[in-house]
Amino acid sequence: MKPVQPAALKKGDVIGVISPASPIADASRIQTGVRYLERLGYRVLIGENVGKTHGYLAGSDTDRVKDLHQMFAEKRVKAIMCVRGGYGTPRLLPLLDYGLIARNPKIFVGFSDITALQLAFWKKCRLMSFHGPMLGVDFGGEVDPYTEESFWNMVSSTKKMGEVRFPDNTPTQVLRDGGASGRLLGGNLSLIASLMGSPFEPDFAGSLLFIEEVGEEPYRVDRMMTQLRIASVLSRVEGILAGQFSDCTPRDATQPSLSIGDILGENAAAASKPFLADLPFGHVAKKMTLPVGLMARLDTGRRSIEYMEAAVC
Repeated sequence: MKPVQPAALKKGDVIGVISPASPIADASRIQTGVRYLERLGYRVLIGENVGKTHGYLAGSDTDRVKDLHQMFAEKRVKAIMCVRGGYGTPRLLPLLDYGLIARNPKIFVGFSDITALQLAFWKKCRLMSFHGPMLGVDFGGEVDPYTEESFWNMVSSTKKMGEVRFPDNTPTQVLRDGGASGRLLGGNLSLIASLMGSPFEPDFAGSLLFIEEVGEEPYRVDRMMTQLRIASVLSRVEGILAGQFSDCTPRDATQPSLSIGDILGENAAAASKPFLADLPFGHVAKKMTLPVGLMARLDTGRRSIEYMEAAVC
């Protein structure tokens, strides 16, 4: 199946807002984010179930699926932005109408728990989506200039982006030398691991795998990386990109532990693939937008990533 690029976003277009995972603690950040989008010249349509709660979920599975389906079906909506991540998107995967999504390809953006939706869209529809900023997280308060430039350029320009500009003084680390090309697939490590063996796990063969994580102790990151390794994911990809592993430290500092650097280094050696780490994506204010499914090139010698095609048409 040929990759599907959504249409480029233009001023005046409608951006749909949904909460497919967890509710946001401070609901005022939604309205702040909406005002930000409107100042940029976009119109906004908020899903009718946004604001609901069901335990640690932003409404029932039925509520959240309904909003997602309505945004893909609504012809006025040209892009769909998630409020936040958290927990719960894998619960939606068996309930989604992938035919509807395939017939109405749109810009779909989020990160963290949203990874499950993005990888399922790629597996079932070959829809390119965007591992990037979320309304209540990145646009619901002070907006980082690097984050917004990376995102808006990506979703509004039909030109090939070329080499990605990192923020000044980005401390990238080469864990294994080399160069590689492939389609960008990945996201949050926990969600990638949760899809292993399911009908929604994409074929990672020939891809550039990108990973990030937050709030997981090193032994849990180790377990998930080991799962990818013994499932032959790491041996089938062309290269690996690691973003930020925020707050991934031992809860008990008195107990012996490996560091995240130790774990990634061991997996880089085991995979024997080009591996560049400490990139600006994940649960951080300054984040590059990674188009899921886009052809890219990794060059560890230049510590660079090049986007080899446009993400929108």
